[in-house]
Amino acid sequence: MLHLALRMAAHRITALLAVACAVLGGAALITATGVLTESGLRSQLPPGRLGGADVVVAAGQEFRPGGDLPVALPERATVPARLVGRLAALPGVAAAVGDIGFPAALVDARGGITPVAEDPKTAGHGWSSTTLLADPRVEGRAPSRAGEIAVDAGTGLAVGERVEAVANGRPPAAYRVTALVDAPGAGVYFADGTAAGLADRDAGSGGPRAGTVDLIGLRADDGAGGRVAAAVREAVAGTGLQVSTGADRGDAVAPGAGSARSLLILLAGSLGGIVLLITGFVVAGALGVTIAGQRRDLALMRAVGATPKQIRRLAAAQSTVVAAAALAPGVAVGYLLAGRFRELLADRDVLPPELPLTVGPLPALATLLLVVAAVRLSARCAAWRTSRMPATEAVAESRSEPRTPSRGRTLAGLLLILGACALSVVPLLSRTVLGASVTSIAGILAAIGLALSGPALVRSAGETAVRRLRPGVAAPTWLALSNVRAYALRLSGVVSPLAMGVVFVLTYTLTQTTVLAATAEDTRTGTLAQYELTAPALGGLPDGTLSAVRDVPGVRAAAPAGTTTVVWEYEELGDPAVESAPATVLAPDAGDVLDLGVRDGGLDRLTGATVAVSGEAARTRDAGLGKRVRLVLGDGARVDARVVAVYDRGLGFGPVVLSRELAAGHTTTGLDQRILVRTDGTEEAGRGLAALAADRPGLAVASTAPDVTGADTPPEVWINLAVVVVLLGYLLLSIANKLVAATAQRRTEIAALRLVGTTPRQIRAMMRREAAVVAAAALACGLLLSAVPLALLGQGFLGHPWPAGPAWLLPAVAATVALTSYLTTELPTRHALRTPPADALRTD
Repeated sequence: MLHLALRMAAHRITALLAVACAVLGGAALITATGVLTESGLRSQLPPGRLGGADVVVAAGQEFRPGGDLPVALPERATVPARLVGRLAALPGVAAAVGDIGFPAALVDARGGITPVAEDPKTAGHGWSSTTLLADPRVEGRAPSRAGEIAVDAGTGLAVGERVEAVANGRPPAAYRVTALVDAPGAGVYFADGTAAGLADRDAGSGGPRAGTVDLIGLRADDGAGGRVAAAVREAVAGTGLQVSTGADRGDAVAPGAGSARSLLILLAGSLGGIVLLITGFVVAGALGVTIAGQRRDLALMRAVGATPKQIRRLAAAQSTVVAAAALAPGVAVGYLLAGRFRELLADRDVLPPELPLTVGPLPALATLLLVVAAVRLSARCAAWRTSRMPATEAVAESRSEPRTPSRGRTLAGLLLILGACALSVVPLLSRTVLGASVTSIAGILAAIGLALSGPALVRSAGETAVRRLRPGVAAPTWLALSNVRAYALRLSGVVSPLAMGVVFVLTYTLTQTTVLAATAEDTRTGTLAQYELTAPALGGLPDGTLSAVRDVPGVRAAAPAGTTTVVWEYEELGDPAVESAPATVLAPDAGDVLDLGVRDGGLDRLTGATVAVSGEAARTRDAGLGKRVRLVLGDGARVDARVVAVYDRGLGFGPVVLSRELAAGHTTTGLDQRILVRTDGTEEAGRGLAALAADRPGLAVASTAPDVTGADTPPEVWINLAVVVVLLGYLLLSIANKLVAATAQRRTEIAALRLVGTTPRQIRAMMRREAAVVAAAALACGLLLSAVPLALLGQGFLGHPWPAGPAWLLPAVAATVALTSYLTTELPTRHALRTPPADALRTD
């Protein structure tokens, strides 16, 4: 069977090339998605400034819902400081350090900020934390008094120099540099007592994090690392603390790393469904064209005694051989594609640059199983009709198509299209990103429905067109339309993938732009403030900034604002469910600078353990005014909060808003991230704010007006654009190969037309008209299938039945479809016309 399959494949290289390209591209996409998934589950950050610690004890930074993947918690949770002494007394422990991190930055002589660490929010540490560095090179002595400091050797400072530093929101203070530290992850080091005071971690400070440390690092005696780790695990058993060694230490450096890995899993999950649908569609279509070109060979084999099962096995074996040849390069390209995608995510600050990809064999193995299964199943389905027919009928039909398309196939396709229309209603019911994502899925399902019902629709359209032809119509036009009617299955096989390309580009792109436009509209309408003040280089706004802003002439109102992450626990259809979502942190006076569209309650009630929720969340989660909601804050703390306001602009401001008191002590820095300022609109007020920012190191003032240049475009938009480009490239390449193969298989038909007197010019005219029919049908079907989902999306998100997006998109799509259809028909036709008709008939 394998030998026969190889011989058949050798005579159908052109047709099988389309299958090879479809498999190669599909394998690359599936492998890349698998690599992202595996990296999200297994990737590890380098230990960085904890490289010298053998064992690290830290609080868990994940929330683990029952029966679901863990949810990352990005805010630093703390460890009781008293545990440091207990662990230091364990046998084999050479040193135990309670590490704390807090915002810190250096101020240069010109009042600018000197970078001292990758994350200024945790750049400050106590000197004892240098024990946890891996082979640090230290010049000088340890700081021992309140006015002394040690800095990274890369700052350009020298031992003995004086420098100003801003620590944890306090005013700049002068320090003498006593040491330079050269090691990965080094920051700003204070005397241990000074650091504890600056970070408000002293047991008597009364702060929300008093008496705690961020983590505990342990150095073990030589050869005692395993025993120490086991002893530490036993000592902290039942406390919820996690003990890390080896590669796991990197997670303790930055809690946000867990969020980055969770993002990889979410991205891979959202891409996986689209990739599998498109890959399966393209591979099945390419195999359909290939097997259709071999119907005569298969029918003759049936005539000489081959059983239906043998015919299907032969088709599957031949396709598997081709897939095997394309799988290896496809998998290799997939690994390269995953690396490029990770670079894109890192460049857009979506992933930490130091988070590596996990390159293992599992994605390749999964790709192998999925692609081979899809290829074999598609080949068997494509050969099913021929294998089941009586031998004489199979031979008779090998040169034509079935007179009547399958009713079951047509009905299934129409049902899929109706189901896609029903699915398109979701954006009307759920004005969320998740609700909008259904639009592209609905469009692709409708395109698959078109592929199933296409032959019947194309035949009906072709018969209607032929009946309405005028008697004096040109011969090429009559031939082209007659081919449309007679070969509806062949034509729908090339129209459907082109229509899917149109549907995919329109729905996927316009969904993103529509959601972005709706979000921007919510944010623009709801932001009353004209300015915002931030201090990203300081890790947060210094104390006293809010009162200073309010004293600026022309300022009408100013209120602090921040963001964090919460996990919302609720019930859905009687079952427990959780969702991780961004949360805005506001004060009771936020209503003076923000208008969230509050319809029940008021933001002035945001005091204590209270929250405001979006109308969508209130409706779907039974969280109306006065109800209580269960939340897990960003550091893992569970709270029970009362809803004091319900607002409409949830797309722009998120599903939940926390009061400042509720979030206090549960964020990494505890500092305000920005101040929103509403002025009287005069230029004097703007100049006053600019002067205030210039007078205070690290402070920055900016307008809240949208950036028309696109500089503030969310990174996920660029990610989605990259995904569209890659998937569209795969679709176009596969469609082009399929069209070339379909045209090349018509060399016998072209030769027969030439023998009965048709000129090459007439044949080229006929094929061009067929290409025009294909392009027009693909565009019409793609637009019709996209119209309902996009109209409902626009109505649900923007209030009018059309989406938001670039005006050039539709003309670009139309031009691409027309060019693809023309080139992939014209070039094979010209090649076929170079062969003498008799030779073409003899070699077929």
